[in-house]
Amino acid sequence: MPSALFPTALIVFRETLEAALFIGIVAAAAQGLPGLRRLLAAGVGAGALGAVVLALLAERISGWFEGLGQDIVTIAVLGLALLLLLWHCIWVSTHTREMVAEARQLGEGVRGGSRRLWALPGVVALAVLREGAETVLFVGGSVTGNGGVQTLGVLVAGLAGLAAGAAVGVALYAGLRRIPAKRIFSVTNVLVALLAGSIASQLVRTIAQAGFIESGGSPLWDSSSLIAPDSLPGAVLHGLVGYDARPSVAQAVAYVAVLGLIFVGTRLLAPPIRAMAR
Repeated sequence: MPSALFPTALIVFRETLEAALFIGIVAAAAQGLPGLRRLLAAGVGAGALGAVVLALLAERISGWFEGLGQDIVTIAVLGLALLLLLWHCIWVSTHTREMVAEARQLGEGVRGGSRRLWALPGVVALAVLREGAETVLFVGGSVTGNGGVQTLGVLVAGLAGLAAGAAVGVALYAGLRRIPAKRIFSVTNVLVALLAGSIASQLVRTIAQAGFIESGGSPLWDSSSLIAPDSLPGAVLHGLVGYDARPSVAQAVAYVAVLGLIFVGTRLLAPPIRAMAR
């Protein structure tokens, strides 16, 4: 691949990887439920369609609210995704075993179990929407600025990045499925909680960049010299745990606060030991 096209492949890879890791973790957390593939496919399809529409309307949206339209849309997407993840972490994680058992008893033809996971396609769609819109905008801008063979090269580089990011996400999901059933819920719940913390951190950063809150001054640390945010390790860590090389105080507080809320919520709503043993 020509060096000039490598940035395109890398950026598409990063955006795809973040969405794929997100989907893989959520899918592993909900595995065993009837209709899971249909729910995931619906979420991915809706998110991809929304990403294209959002990218096409980006220029018009950016002019809303005195130039803050794009930031406000991003804040809305992140805020809704955070709420859905919190619902999943606190409610679904404390009732997953009951839901799986009930769904298996009722069979795939009964929607009693799948209705309780109405947030699953929603949170997947929001993840694909956000990452997909950025990808479409970047690739579209690259294609517009080039012509002929170079345009074809940009598209090929983008497809290569898309395939590589999706492959890593599939590999993560395959690895999670190999975890013993007794531990899979604990592992995936931790990963989903970290995703929620990551979304909270990104939400605070976006709100600060839009000027709605103070940025908090100097970052808590700067680890970009150790793990660059635009490197492969940085992209993987960002997708898994929300790695930020230069986080602000507000971002760190939001991250920790969300994890604390999930911890307290799951303890308060966890079913009694006797009930779980039945």
